[in-house]
Amino acid sequence: MSASGIPQIAVVMGSCTAGGAYVPAMADESIIVGKQGTIFLAGPPLVRAATGEVVGAEDLGGADLHCRLGCEKTIGRDKLVHNTKVAICKPEEPLYPASELGGIVGDNLRKSFDVKNVIARIVDGSRFAEFKELYGTTLVTGTIIVDGNACLFTTSLGNLLHHVGFAHIHGYPVGVVANNGILFSESALKGAHFIELCTQRGIPLVFLQNITGFMVGSSAEAGGIAKNGAKMVTAVSCTRVPKFTVIVGGSFGAGNYGMCGRAYSPRFLWMWPKMADNLILGFTLIRTSFQNARISVMGGEQSAEVLTQVKRDALAKKGVEWPIDEQESFKSPIRARYEAEGHPYYSSARLWDDGVIDPADTRSVLGLALSASFNAPVENTSFGVFRM
Repeated sequence: MSASGIPQIAVVMGSCTAGGAYVPAMADESIIVGKQGTIFLAGPPLVRAATGEVVGAEDLGGADLHCRLGCEKTIGRDKLVHNTKVAICKPEEPLYPASELGGIVGDNLRKSFDVKNVIARIVDGSRFAEFKELYGTTLVTGTIIVDGNACLFTTSLGNLLHHVGFAHIHGYPVGVVANNGILFSESALKGAHFIELCTQRGIPLVFLQNITGFMVGSSAEAGGIAKNGAKMVTAVSCTRVPKFTVIVGGSFGAGNYGMCGRAYSPRFLWMWPKMADNLILGFTLIRTSFQNARISVMGGEQSAEVLTQVKRDALAKKGVEWPIDEQESFKSPIRARYEAEGHPYYSSARLWDDGVIDPADTRSVLGLALSASFNAPVENTSFGVFRM
């Protein structure tokens, strides 16, 4: 049914055992009732008989376990769950003012901020239905309504959370994908699943980028970060629903690929600027600047350190010691070049994006773009092969 475009939603209100466990696992979306629903291939009695392990039903296959493993979408507890459809609703203003966005993001890319605070100032009624909120938490995904339009929202956050979910912007349904820091394997798998859902339902995608890249290191590689990251990149590349990208912070390395950078053909890609805001502390008026969007293969400091290390190792092989002060002199021009060429105005001047926008105008700009995107039919999507 899924291959035929028929949505499948499973609600687990009791025990799903043996072959029945595959029913919710194969559904497009699954909802499990906390302290009531369970999913396992064998129940506690059979597990004890076969392996000698003594375990309770909740620990073996309860709601909390499966939501953290990504098998289930959410834990249901007296909560109405809506299936998002591409239908234009009456627009609602967010509950929180967009003028606060500058203060939320701040001027330090190394300092994390909660992307949900950004989403709340963009989407209709500040309502966001998050997808798999307990799994792959460095990616935030969900649907929203923007000016009556449904969208998928994706964002990256610096506090190691990745959020995806449904919302509306100016009445349009959207899927949101947003970063809360580095992309781990679980985050990438969640993002790929969410993009597939939105593609099947014809829901536009909104990506909010603040991403340093995919997780690196021996543990990440052993955990399959390359193949799992490739799944998300493949999904982003292949989907034919309208895609819109807003760079609200850093956009570095392969993280730019997974979050729908320019090479992955978003309908529009905007960047937040270096903006200034007036703040009053006591009786003193001060002017504070907020540095938002940056884009490059890696950060200037990281690049300077890598190139310095390469040169230092080469000199060490020749038995030459490189003085610390000369190393700093070597790093300075590298940092300066990255600072200049990673600036949002440098990118816009070369038409690498579709403009630098005031963060306070993000909602209006997205609403206009979404409205235009609904004037043309959406092509059918073929994802090809996902490496398992």
